[in-house]
Amino acid sequence: MNIPRLVIAAPSSGSGKTTVATGLMAAFAARGLAVSGHKVGPDYIDPGFHTLATGRPGRNLDAYMCGPELIAPLFAHGARGCGLAVVEGVMGLYDGASGLGELASTAHVAKLLRAPVVLVVDASSQSRSVAALVHGFASWDAEVRIGGVILNKVGSDRHEALLREALEESGVPVLGVLRRAEGVSVPSRHLGLVPVAERGAEAVAAVAAMAGQVAAGCDLEGLLALARSAPALPDAGWSAGEAVGGAFGGAVPLPIPKLSASFEQGRPHSSRNRGSAPDPAPQTPEGLDMAEARRPIVAVAGGAAFTFSYAENTELLAAAGADVVTFDPLRDEALPLGTRGVVIGGGFPEVYAPELSANEALRKAVAELALSGAPVAAECAGLLYLARSLDGLPMCGVLDAEARMTKRLTLGYRDAVALSDNVLAPAGARLRGHEFHRTVIEPGAGDEPAWGMHRPERRVEGFVRGNVHASYLHTHWAASPGTAARFVARCRG
Repeated sequence: MNIPRLVIAAPSSGSGKTTVATGLMAAFAARGLAVSGHKVGPDYIDPGFHTLATGRPGRNLDAYMCGPELIAPLFAHGARGCGLAVVEGVMGLYDGASGLGELASTAHVAKLLRAPVVLVVDASSQSRSVAALVHGFASWDAEVRIGGVILNKVGSDRHEALLREALEESGVPVLGVLRRAEGVSVPSRHLGLVPVAERGAEAVAAVAAMAGQVAAGCDLEGLLALARSAPALPDAGWSAGEAVGGAFGGAVPLPIPKLSASFEQGRPHSSRNRGSAPDPAPQTPEGLDMAEARRPIVAVAGGAAFTFSYAENTELLAAAGADVVTFDPLRDEALPLGTRGVVIGGGFPEVYAPELSANEALRKAVAELALSGAPVAAECAGLLYLARSLDGLPMCGVLDAEARMTKRLTLGYRDAVALSDNVLAPAGARLRGHEFHRTVIEPGAGDEPAWGMHRPERRVEGFVRGNVHASYLHTHWAASPGTAARFVARCRG
């Protein structure tokens, strides 16, 4: 599979990777090119900007959570049929999982994809030193090919001339020069950038500004030529259908390996919100045959408060035989008609706690569904939503726990083991995940904890209560496709 591709990296965070990567995606898409956006690491927010820029789902490439062997297949799945793929890096080029060398770094992913790297350098406080910096990054690892540099935050024509003169000696071509621009700034808060779903027209305008700045300041033809110089990859894209072991009707609870690889291509299945009262009983809607009616409806939380999700998780639910329907806990007063299971991912419930609390009808519907024994899976924000309260405001009350905001950031990869049989994993299943929050929940674990953490420290975390599974741990189900198959099987009853 020959997909033209670029990895956008930087010496450190804050250099302008998101501006350049998103701007390139939007600028090439405006030219009529089919563009696929990808993000190294577990970040949920940047892929939202990529989706807005390309019109395609933003995808994550996380070599820690999914394993190195899944990076190329997941990339090929997301980029299939595209004329260009742009991969935005994470942190500095060579920064990986703490204490594990290059694992999950931008450089590691670039090598796995055999992709040329474009280094974005914040040149605001340097001139000739930029050459030493670029030379150091280009020569550090012979397997990493830095094909060009984009100079960001350049102050003047004279500043640009000094930078270009210095870089002539480095052998790395300058493929773009960007000046400071107010229109491309993206607001931040306690967990990073404000997600696209919360900004509406402002996000559209910001992406358009990024595209305009990048198109004006970068050599788009040179960047495209560099992308096309990437060698072919094995024609083996990831497949949600193959990962769960067959088409609808054939899904069974599968053991969850620590890491797994799958191939071929899968397609998402979704439908519109059918909003009405929850009904956990099987139904045969008029006009559907019995085989189609057997697909249990799995309601997945969305909207501005719940923006953190991986596209592959939903694709796996559909491939395992579910009819995936989104609902917005900020607006919808009922779960989708016929809901047999609920998935509530991450996001910012603390920002919207008053609105979530005010939607008493939906809170009661979620609590009643959980009490009925229907499967409910909640990650991070979902955990807070299921608690008795968040910052003193009533939530769903599924869990006997109180949640609140703090000033302390909890962040990092985790190695975990399932401590009991539950809707997501059999007891003893090991997987890798990620934590990212500024909240605490008390108690931190129920009488039956969800996970035993053994990296970076040993502790128990989360709640298992009947068919409810709630935890701070974010997981990528492509690494453990049995998660989706198991959940859907429980929804069928």
